[in-house]
Amino acid sequence: MNGKEILSKFGFEVKEEPISIYPFSPVFRVKNSDYDVVVKRTQDRADNLITYTTMLNRNGVNVVIPVDLQVDNPQKIDETSFVVYPFVEGSMYSGKREEIFEAGKLLGHIHSLSPVSNDYNLSEYNVYDFNQQEVEESMEAILQHATNAGVEIDKALSVKLLEGVANQEGLKHAGLPHVATPHDYKSNNLVLTPEPFLIDPDNATWIPRIFDLALALLLFHNEHKSAPNRVFTIDEWELFLAGYKQYITLTDKEKLLWEKAKLHVFLDEVMWLMAEYEEDWQNPSQQSLFDSLIHILDNTDYRLE
Repeated sequence: MNGKEILSKFGFEVKEEPISIYPFSPVFRVKNSDYDVVVKRTQDRADNLITYTTMLNRNGVNVVIPVDLQVDNPQKIDETSFVVYPFVEGSMYSGKREEIFEAGKLLGHIHSLSPVSNDYNLSEYNVYDFNQQEVEESMEAILQHATNAGVEIDKALSVKLLEGVANQEGLKHAGLPHVATPHDYKSNNLVLTPEPFLIDPDNATWIPRIFDLALALLLFHNEHKSAPNRVFTIDEWELFLAGYKQYITLTDKEKLLWEKAKLHVFLDEVMWLMAEYEEDWQNPSQQSLFDSLIHILDNTDYRLE
């Protein structure tokens, strides 16, 4: 089904085939004198997601929720779920100190509103099955991409990643606090209004809380043209955490297992990113980000204290 047909299901008629405003999935902006909305793909558990995000919105979290329409919103079209959100006007994140603090504060607010169990029946994180072969194949691809880009990668990275494989069963059974969270908490999913406003909550998941924090540390600046082309500096990370801790007090267990959690999220979210997309290695900005990501694994100064 093409974009025009998808829009028509929600009552929006356009003359020409719409062009996605996001390169990796269908996201269509529809604007006229009566409305300014975004039609986008969402997760299969769309009703659960909307119940959760509506709760966040009602509790003062800046997050998009579906607009009221004469038809169902969200709805499933050809086995794919789509939703219509308001288009949020604002500026882009650029890595200013106040932006970093407020972004951390928003994530803390979101985590603070999570129930203690998966009451919203979100998909549950259960990726604890990495193996040596996956790491070896990924490292082979990463080394090849880096060589083609003229970048030198320390082969000791594979040793670190295999350490992560060995850690995963312990993390799975560690009894870490879990939260309902939009996950995928990155700067390209925020619009500054001027406070951060979350425009993409569609990956909402039930997940260990520090895994969500580790994702923010590792990939908050990924694929965002106005963000720094690196991970947070230690000072910036402490600033992000200071905002986060306006709402959240982390447990001793979380602090103890932080380094293992950071490595696990690297395995899950960063390894494949570096291995799958050779073109990113030819992009100087992504190349710089990848370099900072590799070095963060051995840096224990990114604490939760």
